[in-house]
Amino acid sequence: MSAPKSTRAPSKPKAPRSGAVATPAPVATAEPPLNTSYLESLLGYNARRAALAVISVFLKRMAPFGLKPVEFSVLTLIAHNPGITSRQTCSALDILPPNLVGIIKSLDQRGLIVRKAHPTDGRAQGLHLSAHGRRLQHEAQLTATALEHDAAHALTPGELDKLKALLRKVYQN
Repeated sequence: MSAPKSTRAPSKPKAPRSGAVATPAPVATAEPPLNTSYLESLLGYNARRAALAVISVFLKRMAPFGLKPVEFSVLTLIAHNPGITSRQTCSALDILPPNLVGIIKSLDQRGLIVRKAHPTDGRAQGLHLSAHGRRLQHEAQLTATALEHDAAHALTPGELDKLKALLRKVYQN
């Protein structure tokens, strides 16, 4: 025979008596450091971690200009190569043409670039900065130069030059 079921509602937990001391929450102990030695031996891991550190600073400093890294790169390439074509831009920055179309459209809508007929290729348009685009790109470039210095503060100028040269050897091969 089973025991009769209670018809009483379950009781609420009792509050501690006045003057009672609450049990402290367990204190988190320091965990041992993780072993990342294998990851740190990989070029890609180190390049990605360095890129994330620089991009984090870049995003904060470029926010007033409304520029993402790729937009800054496109504007800077146009600034230093007036009349560059979309095809040349894609090649230089390793951007797929459909992705560049959206970037160019956005920069055009913001009044930062002007498209002009290319002098030697009737099928292509040359990309140029507008007066507003030149001013914005110039200020953004000054900001990028300063943020690069700040992001690489732990490196001597010689070390930074060497690091950039070594990284170029990796992606230019």
